[in-house]
Amino acid sequence: MRGWVRQAGFRAYVATDRRSPVSELSARLLRKAFPDHWSFLLGEIALYSFVVLVLTGSYLTLYFDPSLAEVPYSGSYEPLRGLLVSKAYESTLHISFDVRGGLLIRQMHHWSALVFVAAIGVHMMRVFFTGAFRRPRELNWSIGVTLFLLSLLEGFCGYSLPDDLLSGTGLRTANSIVLSIPVVGTYLSFLLWDGPFPGTAIDRRLYIVHVLFVPGALLALITVHLILVVYLKHTQWAGRGKTNRNVVGQPMFPSFTAKSAGLSLMVAGVTALLGGLAQINPVWLFGPYVPDQVSTDAQPDWYVGFLEGALRLMPGIEWNVAGHTVMWNVLLPAVVLPALLFVLLYMYPFFERWVTGDLVEHHLCDRPRDRPTRTGLGVAGIAWYAVLLMAGGNDVLTVWFGVSVDVLTWIFRVALFVLPVLSFLVTKRVCLALQRHDRHLLEEGEETGEVYQDLAGGISEQHEPLGPEQRYKLLVRDIPQPLEHPGRRAPWRSRIQASLSSWYYGDRVDMPATAEERLQVSSRIADPVAGGVGDEEETG
Repeated sequence: MRGWVRQAGFRAYVATDRRSPVSELSARLLRKAFPDHWSFLLGEIALYSFVVLVLTGSYLTLYFDPSLAEVPYSGSYEPLRGLLVSKAYESTLHISFDVRGGLLIRQMHHWSALVFVAAIGVHMMRVFFTGAFRRPRELNWSIGVTLFLLSLLEGFCGYSLPDDLLSGTGLRTANSIVLSIPVVGTYLSFLLWDGPFPGTAIDRRLYIVHVLFVPGALLALITVHLILVVYLKHTQWAGRGKTNRNVVGQPMFPSFTAKSAGLSLMVAGVTALLGGLAQINPVWLFGPYVPDQVSTDAQPDWYVGFLEGALRLMPGIEWNVAGHTVMWNVLLPAVVLPALLFVLLYMYPFFERWVTGDLVEHHLCDRPRDRPTRTGLGVAGIAWYAVLLMAGGNDVLTVWFGVSVDVLTWIFRVALFVLPVLSFLVTKRVCLALQRHDRHLLEEGEETGEVYQDLAGGISEQHEPLGPEQRYKLLVRDIPQPLEHPGRRAPWRSRIQASLSSWYYGDRVDMPATAEERLQVSSRIADPVAGGVGDEEETG
């Protein structure tokens, strides 16, 4: 029997290989080199969280009913028995209390959604701070930003489906945001909710978006993203033998495959532990949604918490223009602000390329300290987001710290503008200080912890020169020179470009190196296309 199966499999492989390049593609893929640094696993955590999401979500679709039609609850949760609830809320309670393993799967689904969005966000930060978005990976960066945007939409849709008091409050906020759009807001609201809020169709429509449209788009973009990763090859940290023209790492099979399989099991296991031990979104405590009620201490999931914070910090400003009410207090923080955020994310690789005038391919990762301005901007963005996230819970913080909401709101308003600037300045200074420390290591060597006293009584520290591996990491860095100022009579665009380039790369600490070392560094970071040297992969 085994011989027959083996023979049949071999014949099927031969038949397929004669009609398609299976052997060539398989051989090339299986020997592809993957860098083994831990930071490259962040994208894989997002991938395996998505797999958990799909599996648990498929199970939940067997029992969930997205209808908003009201029925008397008759399930196992006694405090709500006899209460009129929507079928969406009733089916959520049914999954939680009456379906075997339903609560575990439902909580695993929610936790994996949080991990998925977090992993994408941290992965994007790794790509940003190391410059892995530069040519030729601008398209893959744009795909990653789109994945992040779609994951936010997917999370919001899933969060809104149970029709409990908390998710209903979120939908009320979403309806207000749609209504704030000038001229077309009312029409969009009636189109999405099929009438005035709360409508009767929003849950069914969100359900279709949540289980069909967005997952399909995510799956397609993840596939394209992975194909581009394989085609463009991984970036890698500088090290001996690692240049801008090769990729050094472990082969896909068996080394990387074994590690990745282990990571997938770890992600699934941690998600299962969270689902079984850490309660999340207990909808039975919130009760069903009633339009004229709202729960205190109502907080959205963390990834949309910055919108809640922006809404709470914006002063109540409304204009009446030609019979139309323009709600700046909702439009600016909930529509203009996130739109501007994602436009900046999409455009940043092209902006930095324009500032540097850099058209070279980059396959070596930047150390964040070597790009102090970029690193400072990234940290400033994180600080800005953190302020908005904390402002979204100002009512909770008021109770905890005994400070009035008004005082706390003004503190956050000031911090929203001051803290990012301070974060940028401090981060840039720290990066330059770290560069000076690197220069000191190259000049003086590394401290051994030993001191000695000379004949005159002076005490000195003992140093030993850095090894070749450490010198390589510190010297092989690709920092552009600031563009020369074209003069006052040059076009304004050129003058702005030169000024920005000076702001980006004017503050730097040059490393001491011999003429031979500088020549070697130049060859390591040379453009693989212009240099005429083909890409190489080295596995070990």
